[in-house]
Amino acid sequence: MTDLPEPDRPLHQPQIHDARQPLIVFDGVCVFCSGFVQLVVRLDRDKRFRFATAQSPFGEALFRRYGLPTDNYETNLAIIDDAPFTRLDSFVAVMAALGWPWRAAKALLLLPLPLRDWLYDRVARNRYALFGRKDNCEVPSAELRQRLIG
Repeated sequence: MTDLPEPDRPLHQPQIHDARQPLIVFDGVCVFCSGFVQLVVRLDRDKRFRFATAQSPFGEALFRRYGLPTDNYETNLAIIDDAPFTRLDSFVAVMAALGWPWRAAKALLLLPLPLRDWLYDRVARNRYALFGRKDNCEVPSAELRQRLIG
């Protein structure tokens, strides 16, 4: 788990998310990030995961709540079993929550944290150049729209 500050105040948003459901907050204009969300939608057979764009008021409030910058979304935020994860640890936590064989991604935790963060940061800082950027958040598929909050 990534060391994130504990929220010092309640999230001032209407309760629109059931904390028992895993949540991914992602950069909605990033092609790579949106592709990851589409992958999770396909692999999540039980439809447990919910999603929010970091650009939405709800997503931005969650980023602020966990001390993440809201002017540059170089990480996604996954909240699973009420625990926040960012960077590569977020990817690992999401894949582990999807069950076997995806939980094998936990092997990435064998890498030292500084190396995991360095690898993640290289991709995150270059994601628009490598994978592209949309002018705005795309219209989600019907399946994703049912699971999108905020």
